[in-house]
Amino acid sequence: MNIKAFEEYESQVRSYCRKFETVFVRSKDAKQYDEDGREYIDFFMGAGALNYGHNNDYIKEKLIKYLMDDGVTHAMDMYTKPKREFIEYFEEKILAPRGLDYKIMFPGPTGTNSVETALKLARKVTGRQTVFAFMGCFHGMSLGSLSLTTEEAARKGAGVPLNNVVHIPAPYMFPGLDVLNYIDTLITHDHSGVEKPAAIFIETLQAEGGIYAFSNEFLKGLRELCDKHEILLVVDDVQTGCGRTGYFFSFERAGIVPDIVCMSKSIGGYGTPFALTLFKRELDIWNPGEHNGTFRGFQLSIVAAKAALELAVEKDVPGMAKSKETFMRNFLETEMGKISPEIEVRGMGLMWGCDFGKFPKGTVIKIIHEAFDNGLIFEAAGREDCVAKLMPSLMIDQETLEKGLSIFVQAVKTVLGK
Repeated sequence: MNIKAFEEYESQVRSYCRKFETVFVRSKDAKQYDEDGREYIDFFMGAGALNYGHNNDYIKEKLIKYLMDDGVTHAMDMYTKPKREFIEYFEEKILAPRGLDYKIMFPGPTGTNSVETALKLARKVTGRQTVFAFMGCFHGMSLGSLSLTTEEAARKGAGVPLNNVVHIPAPYMFPGLDVLNYIDTLITHDHSGVEKPAAIFIETLQAEGGIYAFSNEFLKGLRELCDKHEILLVVDDVQTGCGRTGYFFSFERAGIVPDIVCMSKSIGGYGTPFALTLFKRELDIWNPGEHNGTFRGFQLSIVAAKAALELAVEKDVPGMAKSKETFMRNFLETEMGKISPEIEVRGMGLMWGCDFGKFPKGTVIKIIHEAFDNGLIFEAAGREDCVAKLMPSLMIDQETLEKGLSIFVQAVKTVLGK
């Protein structure tokens, strides 16, 4: 394995490669292959950027044809045929059937840029500076989105104060605390010391925070609270959107309509960089060019994104995730229960976490390495990386899913000495 170039010339900031120390050369569907010909089942999927798997044939064919026809690849925010077709399909097949009347904005092609866009717009619309977010959240690594993110190590990298955000305890942290009443008190009490926020940002399922789902009742209550106080509700669907939870939008299960929705990762379809920020029509008060970026609306990503939407609709990809949810829950709860009652299993759709917080620090990292040595890739999440985070392709076949889960279970047994 030749990794000299990476170690000698690439920045120390690299991270994932430190857990998965091999050189990958090929990937297909739910698997990756390295230079030595070893096969790995992928339960990481580009941190949620590859819901449709690696090199999906349908999307790939659309991209190749577009390139061979010398289609426009770079267009800033000029009108193009691919963008028109994407907007029309997204409106007709995704938004309208769900009763969503959103304007579609193409920010820079990353999740953090979508969040930065939402921050700017919320403050512009309301004239307020403060925003609320929840402890345990991850919203990005650029300064605005990092101010929302609560991970200590990430925040330390900013180098400047991260201001104008109040972090609210997540309901799972203090089961006896009425979090909605707490928020209401912060807003209404004249001695709370907290300014009324422009917006409240939330991941309906905290991913990096440790796979914690906010209940439908809580989400409905939060929507009502925001309406009561004229606060914008922003859902960050960057990682949990595009079918990952068993619904195209993660908030659908609660029957709520956010004011702003942030999307990236799998909205790009093929792992190509792409992001959207959706917002209610009356919030569209931008001046031309007030938020822009050289690669906003990258044309290859738009082509791939439309093809992915076609798959999502015609093959019911969110339904695929929903149909496998019961299997994954039962499998993990049964197998982890046999190993130790202290392993907590959480998740929905095809995003699952096994919490080893009651075991010595570093346990999950050891499990990751053991599983990788046996052909499975997955990542850690949660406080001090205590949660094994399993995110297969939404289109994974049953045999590969079961094989990957079996490798995971065996790695847990090996590390825990069971």
